[in-house]
Amino acid sequence: MTEFQPRAMSKTELALLYLPGYEPHAAVNQLMRWINACQPLCQELEAAGYNKRCKVLQKRHVALIVKHLDEP
Repeated sequence: MTEFQPRAMSKTELALLYLPGYEPHAAVNQLMRWINACQPLCQELEAAGYNKRCKVLQKRHVALIVKHLDEP
């Protein structure tokens, strides 16, 4: 298996990588619960210009999520 390479992607796409058996909406909700439960991740995302209302995550935001939550 190859190492995950962060890139810009939708929240849904990333969430389904972490939770492949979930419905898209449920996967995004769970991913957001994990993100919100990790205060250091929230702080780093905020410092990187993350907006919780965005639909597409920038490469740097994906990299921060993977750093804190491990690879999908």
